[in-house]
Amino acid sequence: MTMELNDFLNDLNTADDEVEIIDLCRRTVLHGTPVVFHGKEDDFYSFRKRTAERFGVSFYEVYIVGSAKLGFSPYKRKPFDLDSDIDVAIVSNNLFEEILDEIYKYQMELRASRKAVTREEMKMYHEFLEYVAIGWMRPDKLPLSFRVGELKSDWFRFFLSISNGKSEVGNYKVTAGVFKSYRHLELYTLSCLRTLKKSLSLELRHG
Repeated sequence: MTMELNDFLNDLNTADDEVEIIDLCRRTVLHGTPVVFHGKEDDFYSFRKRTAERFGVSFYEVYIVGSAKLGFSPYKRKPFDLDSDIDVAIVSNNLFEEILDEIYKYQMELRASRKAVTREEMKMYHEFLEYVAIGWMRPDKLPLSFRVGELKSDWFRFFLSISNGKSEVGNYKVTAGVFKSYRHLELYTLSCLRTLKKSLSLELRHG
């Protein structure tokens, strides 16, 4: 049985302590088969395996999070539909470090002034690095000038190749990020839930 949006928001709002918020996070956001694969566990396995093999990680290190997992976005307060993305989280320290090595080379070129970047690209790069600092990265969010090993274009091409009816997930756009560890994924998700809980409390107070 899938959870409804209002039930999720109510459970979050009435969570009395950190233990209950962690339990809600693990039980609903991180654990179990995503709604988009409801009743299609074999397809879910195939999707995870396909993605895992492409990046040299284990299939169990590939998660689907967000509205495709829950069946709704608690932040946007809307159901999962054809306008929604499939948000993939790859949880792999090895892949994270591999990408970080490429960023190190890019950063050293920046320091030596061998890379010419626009102000907008530098802003984008700094936003990317802010997420790296909390153990999460999105290679597709790198500046256009980042071309080391064609990392960004390879990343984009793969997830485009499994989007919009080209894989088990169906007619949706697939996007992905890499987390350094499961703990980093959980801490990031918990941070989002705590922020949402605060906004729910404010709404009730002023509602």
